[in-house]
Amino acid sequence: MSNLVAIVGRPNVGKSTLFNRLTGTRQAIVSDEAGTTRDRQYGKCEWGTREFSLVDTGGWVVNSDDIFEEEIRKQVALATEEADLILFVVDVQNGITDLDTQVAQILRRAKTPVILCANKTDQNEDRYGAAEFYALGLGDPYCISAATGSGTGDLLDLILEKLPADQIDEGDANIPRFSVVGRPNAGKSSLINAFIGEDRHIVTDIAGTTRDSILTKYDKFGFDFYLVDTAGIRKKNKVTEDLEFYSVMRSIRAIENSDVCILLIDATRGIESQDLNIFQLVQRNNKSLVVVVNKWDTVEEKSQQVISHFENTIRERMAPFSDFPIIFGSALTKQRIFKVLETAKEVYLNRKRHVGTSALKLNEVMLPIIENYPPPAIKGKYIKIKYCAQIRDTQIPTFVFYANLPQYVRDPYKRFLENKIRERWNFSGCPINIFIRQK
Repeated sequence: MSNLVAIVGRPNVGKSTLFNRLTGTRQAIVSDEAGTTRDRQYGKCEWGTREFSLVDTGGWVVNSDDIFEEEIRKQVALATEEADLILFVVDVQNGITDLDTQVAQILRRAKTPVILCANKTDQNEDRYGAAEFYALGLGDPYCISAATGSGTGDLLDLILEKLPADQIDEGDANIPRFSVVGRPNAGKSSLINAFIGEDRHIVTDIAGTTRDSILTKYDKFGFDFYLVDTAGIRKKNKVTEDLEFYSVMRSIRAIENSDVCILLIDATRGIESQDLNIFQLVQRNNKSLVVVVNKWDTVEEKSQQVISHFENTIRERMAPFSDFPIIFGSALTKQRIFKVLETAKEVYLNRKRHVGTSALKLNEVMLPIIENYPPPAIKGKYIKIKYCAQIRDTQIPTFVFYANLPQYVRDPYKRFLENKIRERWNFSGCPINIFIRQK
């Protein structure tokens, strides 16, 4: 399970800009207007051989200044409880404010390590202004510029030094974990209650009923794995801010620590943008996937044409990764819920599948395909792939193709190779890595 780093600070200090810089995306909206970030942003950051999760803790804007300051204190307190490391961002151009002082008081009492990031040091002379932040009592201010990227590489080195080693549950390493994820009120707790045959998890029509990730051992009917019920990951916060923040951070951790994610989609609402956000979160963490269309009992017309249309819509919205099983069921009537468990177990076994390189295996199947459909020539140079193999003991199935000019093989051809592998061997629900190396 990777570590969790939270970015905290008052509005307009550059938290979202730093988030985008470290994750290498433009996921968080950046504006000069205070309160631009309202929904939580989560991303993966890779540096060297390690990776960690990053949380942009924006959204601290309400009408009253007093309530505003109280909400900041709640958010920072929760971040210190859940995160492994805090990035406290301050603005060199404006200096220390009252809000900076209040946040620093909370962080000094916390046990979570803190890195003080003096942002907006775009010019060398701006570094002299960072000295006043020693008054916050959080150690040396680390001068960076999120806008230009200055100092962010050294900051990442410092983050990895302060983060603990990635945690692995040694005692349960051989028991797979299946996490049930989805929007609020998609039926996650109802589905797990149907699995275990008892009303162990509270189920209501109120969004946000489940506030923590609940682990349940399942060892019936020849199955042996852990089921994890997660809080609904929503786009717009409709429950109390501190509860929302805490619950979603736990859900992110549950996804990172799972082997297979069972994504629930509400049949009465169809696939929405937040379903795609959760899917992308599962994909970024390289987790296997089973999609369950829940509440199928409420759909009036259940013809094969409707089912095919629903499946095609889901796969098109989640492209280019579309090789995953889709099950139509109902947690309330227990329709096809046993099929969900069987499919999740099959997807988990697909993740462990290894294709040999001997006769009738990988090379004998793939090399004739590559010979008939070689990579496109670039700059008059022809690319020849002579050998391929699957690497053992990897987190997800990983294939290496050895070529004379690997730098000229583009992503579309890698997807072509992946599709041909999926046609020949069953890797349904599992992500695949394709690498091109010098022969």
